[in-house]
Amino acid sequence: MSSHPEIGQAQLPQQGVPVIRNVNWGGLRTLYVKEVRRFFKVQLQTVWAPAVTTLLFLVIFTVALGGGGRTVPLQGREVHFADFIAPGLIVMGMLQNAFANASFSLLVGKIQGTIVDYLMPPLSTAELLAALTGGAVTRAFCVGAAVWVAMAIWPGVNVTPQHLWAVLWFGLLGSTFLALLGVLTSIWAEKFDHAAAVTNFVVAPLSLLSGTFYSVEKLSPTFQAISHANPFFYIISGFRYGFLGVADSPVLAGSLILLATDVAMALLCYALLRKGWKLKN
Repeated sequence: MSSHPEIGQAQLPQQGVPVIRNVNWGGLRTLYVKEVRRFFKVQLQTVWAPAVTTLLFLVIFTVALGGGGRTVPLQGREVHFADFIAPGLIVMGMLQNAFANASFSLLVGKIQGTIVDYLMPPLSTAELLAALTGGAVTRAFCVGAAVWVAMAIWPGVNVTPQHLWAVLWFGLLGSTFLALLGVLTSIWAEKFDHAAAVTNFVVAPLSLLSGTFYSVEKLSPTFQAISHANPFFYIISGFRYGFLGVADSPVLAGSLILLATDVAMALLCYALLRKGWKLKN
């Protein structure tokens, strides 16, 4: 035993001194990996099934409806119908799965009583939000890659990107937007019916009415204005630009609108998570 107890005491950390001073990278990585492993364990349902479903949409619209020789006017160009709808179908699958992944995590924790597993670890609100959003965006890109591979081997469709940066950028902005919407839904929802209602009455209508299967140029001025108020429109238009080199709207303006929307959604989710609204009650 030391004859100078103050020496041993000096080696102990003082009470109230934080051990994690900046970002808890270990905890952030752990939660992110947990979110990714959760959907990878059932990847047949979460990745490959959406790819098959999206490919069936392409087959129906190009074969069953006689769209093999159809073209769509887009910014003075005649674009092959299959080439026109393929990018929209890819990003639509990404968006829907980003929302599904993010809207499940906190909601199932509240229903099963395991929400404490998200709230008690030494993670800040920003780290928790980043991990949940990152897991959803990862799933979205996995689905997008699977859909792209399926369409690439399908005859009669050209899905070679002309501007890869636009594909990645608008895919990231769109997936982040839907992931944040999913987090917001999982905070608000108290049962799976609530999350399903947002999917059926918000996500699905906005994605289907955003120019995925048609050119907004064909709409009347009133419906064009309504389409331009839909954030999904800018996601699909910018993503399509990455494949075709033309878009229904200015790419820079769409990028700025989506970036501002993502920031606003992130701040809202951060405020609600920090307050613990419907999570700590």
